Amino acid sequence: MSSTTPTPGPAAQPSRHGRSSGPVRPSPGDRIAPKKSARSQFASTTLLLEAFVVVFATLAAYGLRGVPSAGGPYELPGAGSIWLVGGVLTLVLIILSRAVGSPGGYVAGSVVQLPVLAVGFVVPMMFVVGGIFVVLWFVSLRLGGRIDRERAAYDAEHPDTAPNIG
Repeated sequence: MSSTTPTPGPAAQPSRHGRSSGPVRPSPGDRIAPKKSARSQFASTTLLLEAFVVVFATLAAYGLRGVPSAGGPYELPGAGSIWLVGGVLTLVLIILSRAVGSPGGYVAGSVVQLPVLAVGFVVPMMFVVGGIFVVLWFVSLRLGGRIDRERAAYDAEHPDTAPNIG
């Protein structure tokens, strides 16, 4: 005996990651999650990469401490001082990478660029690498801000796809 009511097909099975295997499309009236700020994402990434550079500069300074005139015109400090300054600067960069979205986070990120450049007095190549990161920092602020403004303009023109969490 066959019934005339259609039986529903198999439901989309969740993948091993807990998500359904089919595409999820928002229905009218669904809440759309707001986009993260491009400016804060770019700035955070730049500061994290800078933290890695400072770790490697600390390792270079530690390795060069026994080489005569390796620090340019300055005498390299002792091993404890090298690790203390390098570790504190690395921690500050990591903490600021998470705080760039808060008030004053971008200013603090801009201020911390000076000590990164100052590492060049101990490891002269850091003047070049630190200078590149200073440029990247200001480009990430400017470009990220422009992307955020363009996203806001697009959302204003297309309110049906704009984030509507409120």
